[in-house]
Amino acid sequence: MNEHYPFVNPPLPYRCNSMEPYISKETMELHHNGYLQTYIDSLNEALADYPEYQNLSLEQLIRYADCMPAQIRTAVLHNAGGAYNHIFYFSLLENNGQKAATGTLMDTIEWQFGSFQNFQELFTGVALSVFGSGYAWLVLDDKNKLAFRTTDNQETLLLSRDRPILSIDVWEHAYYLQCHNIREKYIKDWFCIVNWEQAEKNFCEANA
Repeated sequence: MNEHYPFVNPPLPYRCNSMEPYISKETMELHHNGYLQTYIDSLNEALADYPEYQNLSLEQLIRYADCMPAQIRTAVLHNAGGAYNHIFYFSLLENNGQKAATGTLMDTIEWQFGSFQNFQELFTGVALSVFGSGYAWLVLDDKNKLAFRTTDNQETLLLSRDRPILSIDVWEHAYYLQCHNIREKYIKDWFCIVNWEQAEKNFCEANA
């Protein structure tokens, strides 16, 4: 993705059918080529007449949205948030058969939550608790401990002191074509395609 306006939808680091059977090709195409593309197009449209903000990065747009004119503030915040959250989510998918965390992240999960299975159950509960649309997150908090967070719609964690490690998109468009309204099945399938190597990198960078 471009560092600034005009933003471009970054290609997926895998084919749209790479997550099958857990996430179908049709769902990935709709999610990436449809929903994410719409957020990026809408963000570019909001910024088109405001060159003073066009050199800002995606993260800067989110952090400084409250300082922008009322005419574009909400559009920038919502659409930049939608782009940021989706790109982060897609970066944490990989269908390589690895079903659990490894390395220092796994050590910390077992230390804090007792076992990886217990962590999965807790995270599933958090993801199920999101009312309507949003995300569930595993973060490193301001005390350098793993914690769970939820955000509504396309809110981000960039204005908090939390550093995101892992996220799951629980908007219905992420799973409805396959799982209909059964979010729990989608979450179970999602655990089979988490990119734990990337999650480990996120954890190490957050700890640096």
